[in-house]
Amino acid sequence: MSSILLIVDVQNDFCPGGKLAVAGGNETVPIINGLAQDFAHVILTQDWHPADHMSFASQHADAPPFSAIDMDYGPQTLWPDHCIIGSTGAAFHAGLERKRAELIIRKGFRRAIDSYSAFFENDHKTPTGLGGYLRERGFHHVTMVGLAFDYCVRYSAEDARDLGFAVTVIERATRAIDLNGSAAATRRSFASRGIALD
Repeated sequence: MSSILLIVDVQNDFCPGGKLAVAGGNETVPIINGLAQDFAHVILTQDWHPADHMSFASQHADAPPFSAIDMDYGPQTLWPDHCIIGSTGAAFHAGLERKRAELIIRKGFRRAIDSYSAFFENDHKTPTGLGGYLRERGFHHVTMVGLAFDYCVRYSAEDARDLGFAVTVIERATRAIDLNGSAAATRRSFASRGIALD
């Protein structure tokens, strides 16, 4: 009862046909639905950007998607416009079972800062409130699944571990973008931080 399943960003824009599609992203849905049956507590995250979000390449002249710039809070990958507030792309995948979710954390809604982690914005200072919620409810272990393995799942897992939670990532229920070796870097980071990879 002290464990939760955190389902990260299983949204249309991260699935095939979406604006920032992760190869095989839709394949995680039945796996996640099956895993969720083993958890009494489920939380979802949802990428939720204004149309003029500063992490979008479209907001920077001559900057192509997947290039990087320096923002006030550090390096920022520039993405195709995706998960715009209220859009079909921002909606959860239709096949994702979400009736049992106790909480939905929306992230990335501040125009000037991106948010990969379910716990902090990319400045690593501005909290979403999820850490306090988990502590107040007495949760100690977080199991993570969803999209993408090497970005939002990775940074959520790392922040959860830094906050003192035990963390397990179920890799078969994730898919990676794998930009410049980011999937392998994620596995190395998990090993060094004591994040279990199942």
